[in-house]
Amino acid sequence: MKRKPTSPGEILSEEFLKPLNMTQKELAEHLNCDYKVINRIINERASVSPEMAIKLGAAFNTTPDFWLNAQMAMDLWSLRSQKPKIRSLIGRRRRTKSLS
Repeated sequence: MKRKPTSPGEILSEEFLKPLNMTQKELAEHLNCDYKVINRIINERASVSPEMAIKLGAAFNTTPDFWLNAQMAMDLWSLRSQKPKIRSLIGRRRRTKSLS
């Protein structure tokens, strides 16, 4: 994936809160959580937890998987951009065994 995925916070803000004319504070009250939790998710300073995914799914008639998949896409994209310096063991092990 070349472009940055849409964050769960952007999805929450643009696809749910704005069309419903709902504030972050109103959502936090509805979900029985602190306003700061919602604000951090929207501003990409916090991840969507499984517990929050269940709450968001119930509130917006989506599945928890929808929110967790969006979060996982962001997490993987972020980690892939760091380019870990780990060589594959698969090709190396096969070549070693075939030489024996």
